[in-house]
Amino acid sequence: MTRIPDLKTCFSQLIATPSISALEPEQDMSNHAVISLLQGWFSELGFSCETPTVADSRNKQNLIARIGSGNGGLLLAGHTDTVPFDEGRWSQSPFALTEKDNRWYGLGTCDMKGFFALVLEALKDLPLNEFKRPLTIFASADEETTMSGAKAFADSKVIAPDYAVIGEPTSLKPVYMHKGHLAQGIRVIGRSGHSSDPARGLNAIEIMHQVIGQLLKLKQHLSENYREDAFTVPYPTMNLGHIHGGDAANRICGCCDLHLDIRPLPGMELAELELLVLNYLADISKQYPGSISVSTLYPGAESFAGKADNPWTQLVEELSGNEAEVVNYSTEAPYINRLGCQTLVLGPGSINQAHQPDEYIGLEYLTPTVELVKKMIYHACIK
Repeated sequence: MTRIPDLKTCFSQLIATPSISALEPEQDMSNHAVISLLQGWFSELGFSCETPTVADSRNKQNLIARIGSGNGGLLLAGHTDTVPFDEGRWSQSPFALTEKDNRWYGLGTCDMKGFFALVLEALKDLPLNEFKRPLTIFASADEETTMSGAKAFADSKVIAPDYAVIGEPTSLKPVYMHKGHLAQGIRVIGRSGHSSDPARGLNAIEIMHQVIGQLLKLKQHLSENYREDAFTVPYPTMNLGHIHGGDAANRICGCCDLHLDIRPLPGMELAELELLVLNYLADISKQYPGSISVSTLYPGAESFAGKADNPWTQLVEELSGNEAEVVNYSTEAPYINRLGCQTLVLGPGSINQAHQPDEYIGLEYLTPTVELVKKMIYHACIK
């Protein structure tokens, strides 16, 4: 008889174990405690577990838990980290599971530590000693920032599953394709001076005005020349999300910063986009040598393109009762897909609750998720 707690207790313990990922060291947290919880529970079920340290991750860990022998099988994947929470905007503690209005509230309930608790609940009723093909559980580090955990796992190629499901909140609808993400910072260095004598300075805001004009031309180029009609927004998007420059009305601005976000379609490489940005700014850079620099704000995420008509997608559509779809946000799917498996993103809860104050999962998702996980494991590992 296993000592794994009941479903609500598993949820509670995972939510009560903070594992925030942030690029800023003062906000970033270890994920070791979450990994330890999961390792203990999966070990109780007879899984063999490894917890490799992820390079360049402030000593964080992945969990790889396996049961069954042979080749192929199923990979169930998710991330152990959460985003930071908005202080003062939660109605209750983000680290205490709170039940209200047929919902479980807490940071990570739907995005996405709760997925592991539901997988554990499904496994309690399965004949684990009858698996003909292996089941692997992968719990990653730093999905919310660098995706370094998934990238390291994909590069290691320690397994070669037939199928993979990443349990992000998709309302239990299988997702077979999504866009990527590139975030860049553009800095213009001018020359400050007194506003009464413009010739003695170089106004960085005025140069940035020219930069923005070129970026808007690139935005139009992307929307007119790249298209995938499966998406609700069928072209690559560009957002100018942050700008700051100068310090006083009577002083020539010496520095101006702009942050932008590009969401490429499948088939568009991040390196291609970076080169496009540089090419569109090339003439301004020649006019003001050394004044314009372009940098990556944080590691980008590649786009993902599976197939709507492959056998795994069609089977999961049938099992879930939901038609496969595409989404505009990013996940670890492009890295998991490198393992050579048929990959889908599918999990309980709505993406509309992710990254929000008072994050929750509706209780109506619990039983259907457990039953769907059982069916997917049965078809991939037992049948």
